[in-house]
Amino acid sequence: MRKVLMFVMVMCMLITNASMSVAVSKQTVSEYVNETAKYVYQTVKEPRVGSIGGEWAVLGLARSGYPVPDKYYNDYYKRVEEYVKDLNGELHDKKYTEYSRLIVALSSIGKDARNVAGYDLTTALGDYDKTIWQGLNGPIWALIALDSRNYPMPINKKAKTQATREMYIQRILDCQLPDGGWSLFGGTKVGKNKPVDKDIVGDTSKFDMNDVADPDITGMALQALAKYQHMPAVKKATEEALNCMAKKQDGESGFSSWGTTNCESAVQVLVALCELGIPFDDPRFTKNGKTLVDNILLFRNPDGGFLHVIGGGNGNNQMTTEQGFYGLVAVDRALSGKNSLYRMSDAITVGETDKGTSVSEQNGVKVPAVTKKGVTFKDLQGVKSKTAIEELAAREILNGMTSDNFAPTENMSREQFATVVVRALGLKEETTGKFKDVSADHWSAKYIGAAASKGIIAGTSDDTFTPSGTITKEQAAAMVARAAKLCGMNTDYDIAAARDVLAGFDDYVTVSGYAQGPLAFCYNNNILDSSEQKVEPQKKLKREEIASMVYNMLKEAKLI
Repeated sequence: MRKVLMFVMVMCMLITNASMSVAVSKQTVSEYVNETAKYVYQTVKEPRVGSIGGEWAVLGLARSGYPVPDKYYNDYYKRVEEYVKDLNGELHDKKYTEYSRLIVALSSIGKDARNVAGYDLTTALGDYDKTIWQGLNGPIWALIALDSRNYPMPINKKAKTQATREMYIQRILDCQLPDGGWSLFGGTKVGKNKPVDKDIVGDTSKFDMNDVADPDITGMALQALAKYQHMPAVKKATEEALNCMAKKQDGESGFSSWGTTNCESAVQVLVALCELGIPFDDPRFTKNGKTLVDNILLFRNPDGGFLHVIGGGNGNNQMTTEQGFYGLVAVDRALSGKNSLYRMSDAITVGETDKGTSVSEQNGVKVPAVTKKGVTFKDLQGVKSKTAIEELAAREILNGMTSDNFAPTENMSREQFATVVVRALGLKEETTGKFKDVSADHWSAKYIGAAASKGIIAGTSDDTFTPSGTITKEQAAAMVARAAKLCGMNTDYDIAAARDVLAGFDDYVTVSGYAQGPLAFCYNNNILDSSEQKVEPQKKLKREEIASMVYNMLKEAKLI
């Protein structure tokens, strides 16, 4: 009998371990996301400004796609406005992550943090010294917040040191530890010599642990640096940090922080992988057949809530639940091919006047349906943008030069390009008479008029458009970026942000001032190929290149 009992116990252990090593499917992750979303929605009935029951719950719900009534977000935003007004726009005198956390949540529901009850919440992050004061999470979250909506770097006139994105990036790089990771106060001179406010950082008895990498901070640092992988120093630091985390992962694919194995540490590393475009089941982060997702699910209760530590009681921990939730959301978005958690150009839009309509719908954008399924051209053999051309032609957004040939290598004129963009967005045609070199009865007048009225095109002068002029790469980028804004994408890039993106190209200094932001946007959003060595801003674009840009923009805007 004892042998039988022993056999049964062993088989149960084998079955349990085997089930934990089964690859998590897209359907399974989506089910977990929906179950936890329901739990969060039911337990955080009235989200308010705060690290628990506030921004992280709103972020997870907004990015999960779970059906939440607009009223939920609208009421939250009203409470935010009241909170900000009560504090006269000063959320904290030392803890600047208060600003960052709120900015991230507002970005997730399509709200502009530069005007909350009349206050610009991003301004605080323009103060370098105050932002970094509380430790490395200061610059980390400043970057995540500003990049969530591609906010321009705010000018803080009261700051002793005006911040730039480059300064925050460099701060993170300077604080990297010898083992490759990061900790709250480790690195450079900010560890043992820094005066500490215990009201902010809590127990300081473990500060000697800042000499070794902390998975929470390392994961967050990688999330902040994810958008800057074109910078060699950032790329190098990222690889070192990933190697560090892979070594620190335990046999259950989890992590320990401050001596305690917990759910949140695994979540931060998991979100980092998703932000970097690394599969969650990457071999480096799969131990004994178990992934980071498998590890996080060990902390999950059947009702959708999460435990902070295993064996710490049966009750859910709300902070852990909210972090576990957005960690699963990050994976679900990656498996669905959507923008990552913190790349919010596809954020939902809510508001009293929206009635649930998207930004693109409010702007009159309606991409044409497919009317010529299967259309193709004889001269597309071997053409890189063949799919883009066929997809656009199927919607009659563009046509061939003849019924059989597309002429992919021919140049495109400015009026032809304006026509393609207007058709792509399904805008209402109109004649404005704005340009004296475009007569009212000219074939492209109604397309040029529509593009001008929507702000997509600007003339070569105040009253001329030069319709037959050949479109250049930087001109096309500017027009595509304006079109993308109508589609609801965030296209704002300040000079520093644009330079960060373009600096990786040999000839970036030849880009005209007006086109720096648009080109940076196009490269950063896969509208243009960022693997190219040169920008070639004055290059005359071919028809196949135009098709690729327009198609990629519509894809990134989730309109096709």
